[in-house]
Amino acid sequence: MTKVALSPIIAGTMNWGIWDKKLTTSEMQNTIEVCLESGIYSFDHADIYGSYTTENEFGKAFNNCKIERNQVQFISKCGIKSVSENRNYALKHYDYSKSHIIWSVENSLKNLQTDYLDVLLLHRPSPLMQVDEIAEAIYQLKSEDKILDFGVSNFTPSQTALLNQKIPVDFNQIQFSATHFEPMLDGNLDFMQQHDICPMAWNPLGSFFKSTDEKSIRLKNIVADLASKYEVEMDIILLSWILKHPAKVIPVIGTASIARIKNLNKATTIHLETEEWFAIWTASLGKNIP
Repeated sequence: MTKVALSPIIAGTMNWGIWDKKLTTSEMQNTIEVCLESGIYSFDHADIYGSYTTENEFGKAFNNCKIERNQVQFISKCGIKSVSENRNYALKHYDYSKSHIIWSVENSLKNLQTDYLDVLLLHRPSPLMQVDEIAEAIYQLKSEDKILDFGVSNFTPSQTALLNQKIPVDFNQIQFSATHFEPMLDGNLDFMQQHDICPMAWNPLGSFFKSTDEKSIRLKNIVADLASKYEVEMDIILLSWILKHPAKVIPVIGTASIARIKNLNKATTIHLETEEWFAIWTASLGKNIP
């Protein structure tokens, strides 16, 4: 089956709710509408976001939008049982039993006020995951049209291969940025290209705007120069660096800033020269490449 065609940039909703921005229903509705106007029509969720509240808040906001469901894609994740006043768990742990996967998806559908997820991801790999049981859950959900595509998040190549024996894995959402480039060296992005798995990148700006260490200073110098050359903001250069990788990585952007959302798709129009791409990597490494 053909994978769901996600937007070139994905809107990450983790910070939209009570964990950070605390958007009201009308503010969230406006943010959704601006995303679509800006060419961003895929929305990344997880059941735990906002201590199990953000999906519900998003669902109410989306229900107020005059947007057809088939104009957007909803991605969600399950498997983490997080300590919360909204769940009776004694400690954080993972659960990939068939019953929990199915219950989680059905709960996300109820909260998002939709009949299906475009993509379901397993949020974190568990040492106790039974791949046969996971496959049973996914095949059942697909047969009931409750999910269209399936993937994982933060899985290593060997963990993905283990699962891929029983159920096709279409996506893997990993941490990847100019300041966290290990996936292109440790075989993860190679594995995904080899097995036709689409990578999504969470935290695609890395520590660039958060840190003042030597690496950040080196990067800011080269990225500022490139931003001036291409007449864009520095975050657009960082996203264009990710988009140039042949694995066709899709960045998941967590901003709720309307001004920034309107600019994000500029990254798809910036085509860094090969030497410029390597200049960013070299600055992050702090030395010439091997």
